[in-house]
Amino acid sequence: MFGIEVCAAGLMDTITIARFQYNPRRASVAVVCALKGSRPRYTRVWKTNRKIGTVSKSKKLVECIKGLSNVKEEVYGALDSFIAWELEFPLITVKKALKTLEDEKDWKRIIQMTKWMLSKGQGRTMGSYYTLLSALSEDGRLEEAEELWQKLFSENLESMPRIFFEKMVSIYYRRDMHDKMFEIFADMEELGVRPSVSIVNVVGEVFQTLGMMDKYNKLKKKYPPPTWEYRYIKGKRVRIRVNRQDQPIHADKQDEAQISSNRLDEPVPADKQDDANSDNFSEDNNGHAEEI
Repeated sequence: MFGIEVCAAGLMDTITIARFQYNPRRASVAVVCALKGSRPRYTRVWKTNRKIGTVSKSKKLVECIKGLSNVKEEVYGALDSFIAWELEFPLITVKKALKTLEDEKDWKRIIQMTKWMLSKGQGRTMGSYYTLLSALSEDGRLEEAEELWQKLFSENLESMPRIFFEKMVSIYYRRDMHDKMFEIFADMEELGVRPSVSIVNVVGEVFQTLGMMDKYNKLKKKYPPPTWEYRYIKGKRVRIRVNRQDQPIHADKQDEAQISSNRLDEPVPADKQDDANSDNFSEDNNGHAEEI
C-alpha cells in the first residue's frame, strides 16, 4: 500500500491537500481531504425544507370534503384532485381523516370516503370494513349493512373476527330484531366462536324478556361469567380477579358469617373481661420494662 500526495489549487486562492490511497486488495481509490475533512453537502434545489405531516394533511382532507354536497361524483372528484400529485396513495392520511370524522360522528362522509378508498383498491382490511359497517348502521342503512355483512361472512367464514358478530348482535338488538340476532348467535356457536360477556348478557336479557327461562338457564350454565379478566396497566397485560357482586353466598359460608357476627355482638363475661385486662396490663408492663 502506498500513498501519493497531490496539491491542487482551488478557487479563491485556497489550496486543498489530498492524498490518494491505493489498496492492492481493493481495486478502488479513496480520496481523503486533509484540511477540510469531509466534502460539504449542499442542499438540492428540487427539495424543500418545509415538510407537511400526515396530521395536517388529514385536516386539509377533512376540510376539503366538509363543504361538499352528497353527490357521489362531486365527492369522488374532490378526493381524486386531493391525491392527484401524490406518488403513492396516502393511506395513513386517509385513515387519520376517517378517525377525525368518526370522532365528529359524520357518518355520511365516512361512508363516502371509505367506499372511495376501497374503489381505489386501497385499505382493504378488516378494520376498514368494520368502520364502514359501523357507519352504515349508525346512518340507518340497515340493508347495506346486512349486504356487507353477508359478503364478509361468506368470504371469511372461518376467520371472521368476533367484533363483527358483536356489532351485528348490537344492531339487531337495538332494532328488536330478535330472530336475526339468534341466527347470528347460532352461527357463532356453530363456528366455535366463544361469545363475549356482552353478547351473553344481551342474549340472556332477550331470553328473559320473551319468557324463555329454560334457554336462559342453559345459556348461563354454558357460558358462566369469567373469574378473571385481563387489563393493560402501563403496557403490560395483567390478570385481575372479577368482583361479581351478584354471586350468591353458599349456605356454610353464610352460617359462618352469621356465627362470627353473633360472637361479636355477644357481651363479654366479667371474669373473662378481667383476664383480658390483666393480660393487656402485663403486656404494657413488659413493654415499659424493655424500654427501660
